[in-house]
Amino acid sequence: MSRLHSRRTFLAGTAAATLLPALPLAADGHEPVTIEMLNRHPTDRSLRNVFYPRVVSVPAGQKVLFKATDRGHNSASIDGMIPEGAEEWSGRINEDLEVTFDVPGIYGYKCTPHVGTGMVALIVVEGEGKLDNLEAAQDVRQRGRAKKTFEEIWEEAAEMGLLEPSSA
Repeated sequence: MSRLHSRRTFLAGTAAATLLPALPLAADGHEPVTIEMLNRHPTDRSLRNVFYPRVVSVPAGQKVLFKATDRGHNSASIDGMIPEGAEEWSGRINEDLEVTFDVPGIYGYKCTPHVGTGMVALIVVEGEGKLDNLEAAQDVRQRGRAKKTFEEIWEEAAEMGLLEPSSA
């Protein structure tokens, strides 16, 4: 058993070390940040229908590529969970979608066919006024597993320091 545990620990550590540099916590604005739409989480196979990563911080003007890695998914903004003046989006199922995030703020999004199973995620666009729509975004009523998933996402974003005022 300890041999199995050691192997799992090694594999988990290797996966984390490999993925950590690739996580798009802040990009340079040139290459798109990639968010995968997956049937199963890459490291926790018990989690199904996920965006990976599910919390991302980018500078204003950053392009994000929603990658249709697995079939049956799309990315669409959630009504009431994007900043004033920002453009809504709704990608087609099974197709990649690139969106440029020009307006600082909080952006909640979903996979239209899987929102009820909790396939939702968050992008925080850095810049002056990034928290202006935070309260409104948190007040949007979520249904099904999306409610629990957003509770986890808000905690995760807070732990990452993303829900604090920008130091400009």
